[in-house]
Amino acid sequence: MKILVAGGTGFIGTNLCEELAERGHEVTALSRSPDDTGLPDGVESAMGDVSAYDSIADTIVGHDAVVNLVSLSPLYKPPEGTSHEEVHLEGTENLVRAAEAAGVDRFLQLSALGADPDGNTGYIRAKGKAEAVVRESALEWTIIRPSVVFGDGGEFVEFTKTLTTPYVTGLPGGGKTRFQPIWVGDLVPMLAAALEDDAHVGETYEIGGPQIATLADVTELVYAADGKDVTIVPIPMGVAKLGLSAVDSLPFVPFGPDQGRSLEFDNTVADNDVTAFGRDPVALRTLGSYLGLEGTRHREKPAETA
Repeated sequence: MKILVAGGTGFIGTNLCEELAERGHEVTALSRSPDDTGLPDGVESAMGDVSAYDSIADTIVGHDAVVNLVSLSPLYKPPEGTSHEEVHLEGTENLVRAAEAAGVDRFLQLSALGADPDGNTGYIRAKGKAEAVVRESALEWTIIRPSVVFGDGGEFVEFTKTLTTPYVTGLPGGGKTRFQPIWVGDLVPMLAAALEDDAHVGETYEIGGPQIATLADVTELVYAADGKDVTIVPIPMGVAKLGLSAVDSLPFVPFGPDQGRSLEFDNTVADNDVTAFGRDPVALRTLGSYLGLEGTRHREKPAETA
């Protein structure tokens, strides 16, 4: 297939482009500022901004499939001058419209756990509205909702270090928010399979890793990998949200009220749909293993018993 990967130069995008190219597909990575030096061998690049329809319409012509990975991080405030609605909703609308006009067959949408048009954060609401656009399209679509994704070049580990400090750190609600991190090396083969197998058309999958970890667990893991201990000091959620609201207008503070609200609900799956791709959840890579802590004391819990 000829596959266009919107957001193909990002963390997940470069990994997916490499996976698709290795499977024999013709792959083009679409980006606002493409850089061929960061792309895998055999992957082409194209310039385009999903928030501007005319910049992507001609590029999509001639492709068999489109993958939408374009996203603003839910972990940080959106950059000044943009919004989740613009990138996630309007960007998806433009990609779907262009794909339909170009006669594209397959469309893969990377969404997020908890995506809901009436959700508690701007990110979750925009992702939910974008899903509705995809489902209502004439395309053969698949939607994948992963938990947080980790790996080389990912932001989850660095986000944890930005939010905390070694030795003693405060965490909203004591860091009880639960995540089910999945390694990018486990995720991208599933994304590729979702494009290749017609059995996945019209399906929405919720994907998580093999273990559940609270934000406190993740903080301990991250600093343990650096050879450091950390003591968690609980910050009442109401106090944390009030503080984030107070500093929201400061451009040098990367967190805002939305990030506070996001810590009020878990980022885990009820049923792990990795089984739809022939994967056993317990065989997936853990965050602890990725951090080099395999076999040492850590607080990750098997997802099925957490």
